[in-house]
Amino acid sequence: MMFVPGCSWTAARRRSPASFFQPAPPAGCPVHPRPLPPRRRPRRAHLLASLHVPADSKVLKPRADAPLDRVVCKFGGSSLADAERIVQATKLVKMQLDSSRQYPVVVLSAMGSTTNDLLAAGEAALRDGVVDSTAVRHRAYDACEHLRLDREMLVEPLLVQLDQLLMGIKFIRELSPRTRDYLVSFGERLAVRVFAAHLLYNEGVPARHFDAFDVGFVTDSNFTNAEILSETYDNVRRFFERIIGVQTLPVITGFLGKDRHGHITTLGRGGSDLTATTLGAALGVTEVQVWKDVDGLLTTDPRIVPTAMPVADVAYEEAAEMAYFGAKVLHPVAMQPAMRFNVPVRVKNSYNPEAAGTVIRRRDAPPADRPVTAISVKRHIHLVDIVSTRMLGAHGFLARVFACFATHQLSVDMVATSEVSLSLTLDQRAGHLERQDAIVHDLQEIAQVSFSSARAIVSIVSNVPKSSEILARAMTALHREQIEVQMISQGASKFNISMVVSDGEAETAVRALHEEFFERVPPPATVTPANGTAGETARRRTVKETR
Repeated sequence: MMFVPGCSWTAARRRSPASFFQPAPPAGCPVHPRPLPPRRRPRRAHLLASLHVPADSKVLKPRADAPLDRVVCKFGGSSLADAERIVQATKLVKMQLDSSRQYPVVVLSAMGSTTNDLLAAGEAALRDGVVDSTAVRHRAYDACEHLRLDREMLVEPLLVQLDQLLMGIKFIRELSPRTRDYLVSFGERLAVRVFAAHLLYNEGVPARHFDAFDVGFVTDSNFTNAEILSETYDNVRRFFERIIGVQTLPVITGFLGKDRHGHITTLGRGGSDLTATTLGAALGVTEVQVWKDVDGLLTTDPRIVPTAMPVADVAYEEAAEMAYFGAKVLHPVAMQPAMRFNVPVRVKNSYNPEAAGTVIRRRDAPPADRPVTAISVKRHIHLVDIVSTRMLGAHGFLARVFACFATHQLSVDMVATSEVSLSLTLDQRAGHLERQDAIVHDLQEIAQVSFSSARAIVSIVSNVPKSSEILARAMTALHREQIEVQMISQGASKFNISMVVSDGEAETAVRALHEEFFERVPPPATVTPANGTAGETARRRTVKETR
């Protein structure tokens, strides 16, 4: 280790993470006021002593007679925003020790706004040549200080690597998707180290942190939006059998993986949910618990309808439809491992743990008393109308249209067709005029193309057998508000009915539909012995009179 003349022993030590365990400084160099630990002192005993916790402190264990076998607990960024929220999250983990026969598996997102802070630091290094990780560093330091953890051992090595990366971005002037994934990975990696250390040294729980790629998560090389490969499931099972066992509570990074070349990848925003359900599927856990800042899945966005209500349980397909069309509580792809391996997912509120939350599970039949599960909205989409007489009876027309959108990397949400026209919706990435002009140019030989911006998709996640009744009531509710429906489509799964309206009318449409399906009290049915309900008798009379 090299010493810079005139610099303090502390500053010299921080030049290398490994220098934490170096011997005393040479004569004449200013000495840090806090004594260094003996070089050969066991790490656990040292840390317990520095945290004022006896080395023989009682280790908390799960209950042998608990009702659940094992659960995965996933905590999002808002549940880890600061030291106070971390303490609350660890209390929720400890609660699982009373209800599970094995230690839970904990999956974490980055703390608070760390991901955004990392991206901002990368852009500043690229654009302005400024290396500044202050926001990330202060959040990590504050958490360690309030939790009485040794920041130099826990987070300083990673922060040194972060500064080195930002320095590289500054000089190379490059922030590729691969580099961006490596950059944002520091958020989750810092979080698991702080969380596991707090459990171990402050709460007496034998926790240990792991990065997901070390546990066995292998992805493709589609950086910033990687896909988990099937070999991950076997990798995870083997790792738990060989390394983790039953005497350790693992705290694992969400959101991350590595491709087959060893490069860190990310699963896209919200990918920590996918990490949790993948772990749950691989390990065959009793349930996956996703702890958010809302009381489970709600009937609609509470920012639009303050009276939105929690939904007790939904089918996997319903949850997936809600996620695809605007509900941000769960990552859309996160349902796939749970559906495939039939692992229930429970969405709970870390700010209100007493709330029952929502259970997402396989269901044989929809509840007869609930025609609609939820109403979701997706804003700022674009409606595309494609008209061509060549479409009539022609083969390959649709293939050419969709190949055009694939070329421009645009995802189609809704589709409706007639004999000579095709209407579809694209997300806000289609808003650039250059991209729209390119699409019109590519399709002008076979069709006339028009774009309509400022549109929204309002989706009704519903009971399949009652879709006709639901559609009739929805149209009536929207007609009362004089809202024009510009396109309508029922998904192949039959679990959703989606309508396109003007973006400015989207919130009014959501309120009208929520009132129709969740707030209106249907009149009580009057039963007559011979003819069933009075309403049914009236309907028969009307049909008879019109014949």
